[in-house]
Amino acid sequence: MSIAITTLKIWISPGHDFVGRHGQDRLNHGIVEVERARCVAGMGIEGDRYYGHRDNYKGQITFFSETVAQDLETSLQVAEMDRSVMRRNVLIDGIDLNSLIGKRFQIGDVVFTGSEECAPCYWMDRAVAPGAHAFLKGNGGLRCRVEETGWLYRGQSILTLL
Repeated sequence: MSIAITTLKIWISPGHDFVGRHGQDRLNHGIVEVERARCVAGMGIEGDRYYGHRDNYKGQITFFSETVAQDLETSLQVAEMDRSVMRRNVLIDGIDLNSLIGKRFQIGDVVFTGSEECAPCYWMDRAVAPGAHAFLKGNGGLRCRVEETGWLYRGQSILTLL
């Protein structure tokens, strides 16, 4: 099965802003928007904070839905939320990300396996708006493993279930 999708944004961050920061302020490592990203099998996105994090890591790359972002803005009355605050790598439109959990799929020449929901953390209430954490439960995005190396590009493409 093949589905037309749009990769709207791709981000890479060199460091963690929230991980291990319980009871402290977030860090500000920044997040860089790119036109394309090299996804390496078993490693993740070159240059990203999770690249080579550990063997068989379930979150080598993370996806977030534009539809969920729009619903979040409407529900919490947040005008034009900067999508990068979600700290996911890829903003995508055209597919229900939860439907990819446990599935192998290909976008361009990169093959992924959807490993689990990228559950939101309590920091979302500070990064987005109060109520974001609760709203995103069950729709926090998709963690994936990179199975075959290749380039992921912004723009329209085809997602193929394998």
